Amino acid sequence: MTEQSRRPRKPGKPYRRPQKDPVRILAFDALRAVDERDAYANLVLPPLLSKAREKGDIDGRDAALATELVYGTLRRQGTYDAILSACVDRPLRDVDPPVLDVLSLGVHQLLGTRIPTHAAVSATVELARVVLGDGRAKFVNAVLRKVAQDDLDAWLERVAPPYDEDPEDHLAVVHSHPRWVVSALWDSLGGGRAGIEELLAADNERPEVTLVARPGRSTTEELLGEPAALPGRWSPYAVRLTEGGEPGSVEAVREGRAGVQDEGSQLVALALAGAPLDGPDRAWLDGCAGPGGKAALLAALAAGRGAVLLASEKQPHRAGLVAKALAGNPGPYQVVAADGTRPPWRPGTFDRVLMDVPCTGLGALRRRPEARWRRRPEDLDGFAPLQRSLLRTALESVRVGGVVGYATCSPHLAETRAVVDDVLKQYRDAELIDARPLLPGVPDLGDGPDIQLWPHLHGTDAMYLALIRRTG
Repeated sequence: MTEQSRRPRKPGKPYRRPQKDPVRILAFDALRAVDERDAYANLVLPPLLSKAREKGDIDGRDAALATELVYGTLRRQGTYDAILSACVDRPLRDVDPPVLDVLSLGVHQLLGTRIPTHAAVSATVELARVVLGDGRAKFVNAVLRKVAQDDLDAWLERVAPPYDEDPEDHLAVVHSHPRWVVSALWDSLGGGRAGIEELLAADNERPEVTLVARPGRSTTEELLGEPAALPGRWSPYAVRLTEGGEPGSVEAVREGRAGVQDEGSQLVALALAGAPLDGPDRAWLDGCAGPGGKAALLAALAAGRGAVLLASEKQPHRAGLVAKALAGNPGPYQVVAADGTRPPWRPGTFDRVLMDVPCTGLGALRRRPEARWRRRPEDLDGFAPLQRSLLRTALESVRVGGVVGYATCSPHLAETRAVVDDVLKQYRDAELIDARPLLPGVPDLGDGPDIQLWPHLHGTDAMYLALIRRTG
């Protein structure tokens, strides 16, 4: 018998092993991957869910809860950090990141879901015992009990500065966006308080899954046969899956005849395809084609007119994704791995050119909520030269009388109108054309001639499109 075993046990409750909750452990693992590896939740979560299903650890309802815990925690991170700062006796930067992830999951359950208070606290403390140990679980328990003393509205009254004193900081805390993003989006909207509040709130809503029926390969009628499927709002090729529909369960998606594609992205492709041309319409280019959603739709539309699409993507692995998306297209196409700033094709080769340029992605914060916390204002300086260079390439690649579509998934003025205006100053033989008539039935498109879509107005990502005709 060892000396330790001879020691008398301290009075109190006997030790109980922590109970493992597969749903919350999965959510914690996803948050750690996002934090440690700069991963994106929409890429990390599906394989984690698939593995858990294969092991029999979770079912459909569990998967929905895990998804809500991960995305909800990431979307509201700024708000929850402000609340936790009021409940922790040291700066949050001094709290170990794994502990902070567990706390954030707990706060979301307390303030962002209908999970009862007692269940939210006890389940999170149990998670802390499993992944952090008993000592830090006590800290988690103490903090969450402070958070549980008020609801979300009461906490916001305490931690958000009054709107009249600091509007941008008030909105940043209440709607969980970095202050600089609030300022940039407000400038892009150009409106009052109501518009920016609606936009920020829309960024925090879970988006519907939208499918695209690729022409010549699938139809909306086929996709509407799926459970809880509804027609798209604006695109004739769009179908929305409501009630958490799984695109992987749709046969046409599995076979590549349909795809997952935001309706805003579809509208950009449709507007370019519908733009009037002077002269032939035989050769189309998607100059930044990865991962292939727009290219697949454009290639199908081109095939219907006897035209050919060249899809170019700089990164070879992304070019592979484009090739996969285009496989089975009803007409000829070509995929190349090429740098759009040093194109291998001759100038004036194409009748239509789409250049959906790399950007900050501020228009897709509903789908990639972690992006708002990773981006910095200085990132704009890094994208600016590339965006201008790619637009210049597009204008040089299109023939006289042809049309270029400059697109971004960002509404930031530095990535949209500023780029177009700067490049057009150098190209006197090019002119903006009004894109709004090319999206019939879509309201609130602004003064034109360019188009800015919005989550709160159109239910889409905040896609931007300018159409430019080469005149000489």
